[in-house]
Amino acid sequence: MSGLGGCFFDELVSTTGAVLAIHLSVHVLDRVVAELTPHYGADCPVAVIWRASWPDQRIVRATLATLETAVGAEMERTALIFVGHSLGAEDFDESRLYAGDYDRRYRPVGTSPRFPETT
Repeated sequence: MSGLGGCFFDELVSTTGAVLAIHLSVHVLDRVVAELTPHYGADCPVAVIWRASWPDQRIVRATLATLETAVGAEMERTALIFVGHSLGAEDFDESRLYAGDYDRRYRPVGTSPRFPETT
């Protein structure tokens, strides 16, 4: 993982609150925490997904301050790290994108679809 400092990164985080996805860096977790804490804050939510979609998948939710303790030593290499304040949000509905009754432009549903076909 190369250094994350610099004005582009500082501006990106401070103006957008973007969620950062970091691939294959769980083995340098101490460095990830050290470099991101000044930008996101120690209380910023983090999710680490180890072996995503595998039968032994494991998800750890923590903050930057508690991440190293929460992850432990068994996770290595095949993990994704997501960092961002929106990961802590709880006041929203689950996505309806794949719901059977969700009306899509190219797959309309029902007798009165939201996006009627035009001929």
